[in-house]
Amino acid sequence: MRYISTRGAAPTLDFRGATLAGLASDGGLYVPDHWPTLSADEIAGLAGLSYVDTAVAVMAPFIGDSLSRDELRALCEQAYGRFSHAAVTPLRQLDHDQWVLELFHGPTLAFKDVALQLLGLLFERFLKDDDGAPLTIVGATSGDTGSAAIDAVAGREKIDIFMLHPAGRVSDVQRRQMTTVRAPNVHNIGIRGDFDTAQALVKAMFNDPAFSGRFRLSAVNSINWARLMAQVVYYFYAAVRLGAPGRPIAFSVPTGNFGDVFAGYVAARMGLPIERLIVATNVNDILHRALSAGDYSSATVVPTATPSMDIQVSSNFERLLFDLGDRDGAALAAQMQGFEASRAMRLTNAQHGGAAAHLASASVNADGMALAMRWAHEHAGELIDPHTAIALSAARSAAFDCPTVTLATAHPAKFPEAVERATGLSPALPARVGDLFEREEAFVTLDATFDAVSAYIAERATPRS
Repeated sequence: MRYISTRGAAPTLDFRGATLAGLASDGGLYVPDHWPTLSADEIAGLAGLSYVDTAVAVMAPFIGDSLSRDELRALCEQAYGRFSHAAVTPLRQLDHDQWVLELFHGPTLAFKDVALQLLGLLFERFLKDDDGAPLTIVGATSGDTGSAAIDAVAGREKIDIFMLHPAGRVSDVQRRQMTTVRAPNVHNIGIRGDFDTAQALVKAMFNDPAFSGRFRLSAVNSINWARLMAQVVYYFYAAVRLGAPGRPIAFSVPTGNFGDVFAGYVAARMGLPIERLIVATNVNDILHRALSAGDYSSATVVPTATPSMDIQVSSNFERLLFDLGDRDGAALAAQMQGFEASRAMRLTNAQHGGAAAHLASASVNADGMALAMRWAHEHAGELIDPHTAIALSAARSAAFDCPTVTLATAHPAKFPEAVERATGLSPALPARVGDLFEREEAFVTLDATFDAVSAYIAERATPRS
């Protein structure tokens, strides 16, 4: 398996190289040079397997010779051994055709743990016999990626992590899960701006030859292919428990940066019978506008009770446009450069039509979100977080003649105020993180400029020798 850039000009890499690189050197994102497929019999054979064995079966084709199956299994056992539920990602039934897939049983209570616990171990494994400089991870978070990434790499050798978050625009729980981790290789940075600005700063540092040439940079955001690969697994794990490949399954996904949705798209390309992927957004609806009308135009970010979705530039959408555009890297590079200059673009007919074959979309406002939280509690006895509620609202409005699985991406206790407003109940933090508000925080707040952030990192990161 080899990895190519969506913009066509970066070197082709193996899985190890793509994992350590994160963002491609031409500004694009790495994707496999082809989609491996599982036959109907192979998918049926996943029924009854543990999560670890499912993960090995689904991910091994993407890893190639970079790890043996035994090495991959050992890493998966270590990563998912930290989850509080033996099923890792258990399903819960809400009514006759609505289900939720709980992705929040990892150490930081969010779906990002499913991928990042493994990614941290992959970094450590690939760096073990490497004589190069330490890895400098630079990332941006709209809430959950930061805490999951920090937990995954805190204290690990040959890794420093610098995580940017939009100051004042993440929940108290999300912020504290990052800023109370006191490890010498962890650096938290609040920026005076929104998530899109933080994400743009990260990309700018990767694309600046003077900065990226001085440090060995890598990424933990979903721009890193290994993260998306790990997320493909739970689509298979859930679907076979609901009858796949004998019947199709629909999934509703709360999304901002499109990574979790793209993982579902990959599962479909691998042969999983997915009826539709519902792209569920809040009022920051660039993805809904792009998928419904072909209009991928950025607007002002509106702060909401679902901060992880308060995004107007969805990095992983580029991967979908590349795959639907006949994998023409040069054409996509020109298309994306035009968007970066004007903050607006039209999808081509091939991109728009191809997306419609796989994806539906919906934009859900605050009232719809609250009603979904209230319905889940009153009719199914479940407390769900506001992001999950956005996707559940979209799922209940869809009309698919098959089971529909909503991805529950965060524990409701990460957003207690929103849950209490909708249901009258304030969810408690699980005991394993119950002392979160007693821990001391440490972070800096910087202006959202390339000079301020890159200088701060340069003073603390280990340069190449």
